[in-house]
Amino acid sequence: MAAAPPSYCFVAFPPCSKDGLVVFGKNSARPRDEVQEVVYFAAAAHDPGSKVECTYIEIEQVPKTHAVVLSRPSWLWGAEMGANEHGVCVANEAVVTREPASESEALLGMDLVRLGLERGATAKEALDVIVGLLEEHGQGGNYYEDGNSCHTFQSAFLIVDRSEAWILETSGKYWAAEKITEGVKCICNQLSLTTKIDAEHPELRNYVRSQGWWNGDSDFNFSEVFSLADDHLACCSGKESLEKQGGDVSAQAMIDVLRDKDSGVCVDSESFLTTASIVSVLPQDPSFPCVHYFTGTPDPSRSIFKPFIFVDDVKLVPKVQSPSFGNDDPAKKIPRFQEKPDRRHELYKAHEWARSLLENDQDKGQKLMRIMLDLEKQGLEAMEDILTRTEVLDPAEVVDLFYDCVDTELKFFK
Repeated sequence: MAAAPPSYCFVAFPPCSKDGLVVFGKNSARPRDEVQEVVYFAAAAHDPGSKVECTYIEIEQVPKTHAVVLSRPSWLWGAEMGANEHGVCVANEAVVTREPASESEALLGMDLVRLGLERGATAKEALDVIVGLLEEHGQGGNYYEDGNSCHTFQSAFLIVDRSEAWILETSGKYWAAEKITEGVKCICNQLSLTTKIDAEHPELRNYVRSQGWWNGDSDFNFSEVFSLADDHLACCSGKESLEKQGGDVSAQAMIDVLRDKDSGVCVDSESFLTTASIVSVLPQDPSFPCVHYFTGTPDPSRSIFKPFIFVDDVKLVPKVQSPSFGNDDPAKKIPRFQEKPDRRHELYKAHEWARSLLENDQDKGQKLMRIMLDLEKQGLEAMEDILTRTEVLDPAEVVDLFYDCVDTELKFFK
């Protein structure tokens, strides 16, 4: 059974976070050479009876989908993590349970991230969307762009909005969820739910009793029932770093945790790399906008976080979008993944050059990194100003925000 990639997701609520903010973050650990792109899809109305083509299967479309911004492996339809125009953020974790994941093509956990964001205006709505689709269509299929082997996993999710978060963990179509409204929470590639369960599949307990995994007499502990051996032990060292902030968890504090290689939160191993990262700041006061920071490039310790704010007519950023191969894409042909096209976008290629410089000319590399971090700091300070000012944000002020940040980063690389 394949090992799940060691990704980490975090959320911090007041009183652990500062200024009435909810702070969300995720590192996406994936195969080292996989490219992630950052894509925006506007809100849209859809004709009755229309379908949506997900990574492997087609499902019924809904009448209206919300605007979303996503960080996703560029070969698939869904996303590792993202946000929507209503201040909902969702991230996915691949997990292994005692129930083998299905190789049959169905919805991927990453498809469910996007579907939850497109269809849910609150964290609870997104949760309901995800579990409803899980019940109807199931989960399964290859998690990687690999024609030689099928890597399958179950899914866990962190679903967050301005007022609450839900940790959702699944095994096949069965699921359980815990509601969070304060403090710091972390999920990774191991099950974490224990006996505090606030919502669950109606047949969950009957099912595990029928399998002989729980006798019905002891407390029902989701992780103990579904985990392999002692795989349900706590896995989040970064949580302690955030808790030590003592009420001051901010975007910068979350970024610092995501960059920490010593703790294992920033993955850089023989098999896996943190291929992209996100940090979102969600003010509990709805009169303020949510700010979402994306790297769009691998290894947050060598990448910069660039801000995005939802406004009408937001400018698209082709330089962080991978080439499209349409129906000729090997991910869409059967048998799948017989070739591996070059999916690198412009920012990814520039970042490769910068990484080479860091490795081969330390003085120049460190100078470049200082310049880049200064650029990031300017962006963080500008966003902090937006989140503390009294006047209403003028959409024209931020319509080009993410585009301009990517453009400036590319100019420094050149």
